[in-house]
Amino acid sequence: MYFLGIDFGTSGARSCVIDATGAVVHADQRDFGTLADYERAGLWRDALWDLIAALPPAIRAQLSDVALDGTSGTLIACDEALDPRHPPLLYNDDRAVDEAALIAKTATPGHPAAAVTSGLAKMLWLKKRLGLTGARLYLNQADWLAGLLSGRVGMTDYHNALKLGLDLDTLQWPAWVEYLADVDYLPVPIAPGARLGTVSRPRARYLGVNPGCMVHAGTTDSIAAFLAAGVNGSGEAVTSLGSTLVLKLLSDTRVESLEHGVYSHWFGRRWLAGGASNCGGAVLRQFFDDRQLAALSEHINPAVASPLAYRPLPRTGERFPVNDPDLAPCFDPRPADDTAFLHGLLESLARIEARGYALLAELGASPLVRVETAGGGAQNPAWAVIRQRLLGVPVNRAAQTEAAYGAARLARDGLQLFGAAN
Repeated sequence: MYFLGIDFGTSGARSCVIDATGAVVHADQRDFGTLADYERAGLWRDALWDLIAALPPAIRAQLSDVALDGTSGTLIACDEALDPRHPPLLYNDDRAVDEAALIAKTATPGHPAAAVTSGLAKMLWLKKRLGLTGARLYLNQADWLAGLLSGRVGMTDYHNALKLGLDLDTLQWPAWVEYLADVDYLPVPIAPGARLGTVSRPRARYLGVNPGCMVHAGTTDSIAAFLAAGVNGSGEAVTSLGSTLVLKLLSDTRVESLEHGVYSHWFGRRWLAGGASNCGGAVLRQFFDDRQLAALSEHINPAVASPLAYRPLPRTGERFPVNDPDLAPCFDPRPADDTAFLHGLLESLARIEARGYALLAELGASPLVRVETAGGGAQNPAWAVIRQRLLGVPVNRAAQTEAAYGAARLARDGLQLFGAAN
């Protein structure tokens, strides 16, 4: 039997197939490139079909389970046939300023749905423009993709549901969400890893996969990266160094602070606390390509602190460790030496990470004891040394660094990953 995970990130989609022991037997990817807004949903759908159809025939025939993850807060307005009624609004889309202010006045204090980039703020913005007949469902990216595959429409996992307003005490839509949005337009929340149903018969025939292949409720891309790392102790954390910088800490205590962009996800008997900065690898690629990053990093002395202090944002607006939509990037002064400039960028990103974990501890989360690193930035040894110097705890590259591997674990283990029966 084989288990498939597919990760839909900012720049592309990746697939990973594991066997019952967790060994990787196949991996693939599709890059999105530069997209117009109206193209996004179609390309995501095509990438889903392509990645499954590209599996070796023997794997497709013995494919037992599949789970998908998507970028948290990316929202699609669609009809009951899952046809989009508006271009998707991405995770970092911050146009719903008025809607976020309305949520903040109505929601439970500190709820992450009150952020300007939340899924609920995007839903209210879309409903205002599409009208009551413009869309029938508002789905997170992972919800939409799983629905295309299973034919079971209108389900979401607790992780993706949080920014749509999920009440973590009841794991249902609270009354204030119903007042603002009408829950009939929202998907039904269920546990990540729960069984949705088998791949729909037409899809199974079209893709040539085992018709008994089970589709599971998914998760967010950053939580999938956390699952990939295999972290299981309180105080252990995963930093995802992808296009953005995402921190996840396994905590015995639930912590939240809208002011700082801190929130906790359901994780069975414990909590997954953290936040997501807009800073990250996307900023580095504004200045350097992969070859330049590798070459310049070799000349950095990571044991010596850089005197440069930047705000390495790709554009105005930050989510964590301060939630400020008006915070502007700063890359001054820029030295003539590119090595020194890159050193300053990496050091500044590491300071944001260190401040993020310190903030979680100040809010009452379990103290940090070690950090596993996932994402493309995990491959940069100079950055790892800088980060360990600033964090003061062991920093390792996770044995499995891809979110697609975590999604494959979710497909294989289901609710058992969170200490619950499947």
